Amino acid sequence: MSSNIIHDADGSPSRIVLSEPTGSTAEVLLHGGQVVSWKNERREELLFRINKTLWKPPKAIRGGIPISFPQFGSFGSLERHGFARNRVWSLDDSPSPLPAANSQSTVDLILKSTEEDLKTWPHRFEVRLRVSLTAGKLTLIPRVRNIDNKPFSFTISLRNYLSVSDISEVRVEGLETLDYFDNLQLRERYTEQADAITFDSEIDRVYLSTPKKIAIIDHEKKRTYVIQKEGMLDAVVWNPWDKKAKSLPDLGDEDYKKMLCVDSAAVETPIVLKPSEEWKGRQELSTVSSSYCSGQLDPRKVLYGLA
Repeated sequence: MSSNIIHDADGSPSRIVLSEPTGSTAEVLLHGGQVVSWKNERREELLFRINKTLWKPPKAIRGGIPISFPQFGSFGSLERHGFARNRVWSLDDSPSPLPAANSQSTVDLILKSTEEDLKTWPHRFEVRLRVSLTAGKLTLIPRVRNIDNKPFSFTISLRNYLSVSDISEVRVEGLETLDYFDNLQLRERYTEQADAITFDSEIDRVYLSTPKKIAIIDHEKKRTYVIQKEGMLDAVVWNPWDKKAKSLPDLGDEDYKKMLCVDSAAVETPIVLKPSEEWKGRQELSTVSSSYCSGQLDPRKVLYGLA
């Protein structure tokens, strides 16, 4: 297994390409600490990403897995989704206290607070991110450490832009019966009534106290994405649909049909860290093939491992 650091013309590192023996790869930008590509052993792209010509740095490129820190969305007074996704991260040579990654294709990144950050968010911090690639699985381990002399709180998300065949043929299992904030209805709180989430219009919801495992079933591709998460109790589901897509300058008019965001997040209850304390989360993304005798996958098999 290997990782390859790609440098800019000036010699500075800009991205890291991870690969493993079966042929799957992942690409991570130092800009934003953002995973922008994850391909399986058949070289199929599993993450959605916009046409690069629409990207206008220093903003994060839309797609892949951007990180929201220290604020998710507009749940606070900072810029939307915080500033971590718009900063340049560094390679982390000493990612303690995580064990060394000897048997995986892995990169460790770090972001430290700057004097500029302190003007808008007056807390000294370190954010670390480990990205690991194995056959059929992409793992992200974010960590936040308080290196200040006073407590602070934050919200965080890993926004997974998943590549799908047709959004109208996708369903999300594992969030049924849960409460959610509807960001399209002034964050009013509702309870999910459907037995699965399907899509025929814009959706922007924060599901609360979610299970550790969520399944996203793509009927047309007969593929199921499985998100397993720890330390992030909430899950955000977002698709802009046609009208909103046309209003976003970095999204093609038809791109909404080929993407779905399902985030691992901590939003409802901010995470509080005392001086020297560290928070750690974990997300594993994997895919499984799914066949449909009755038109849908039995969610028990994916979500609970039942035969």
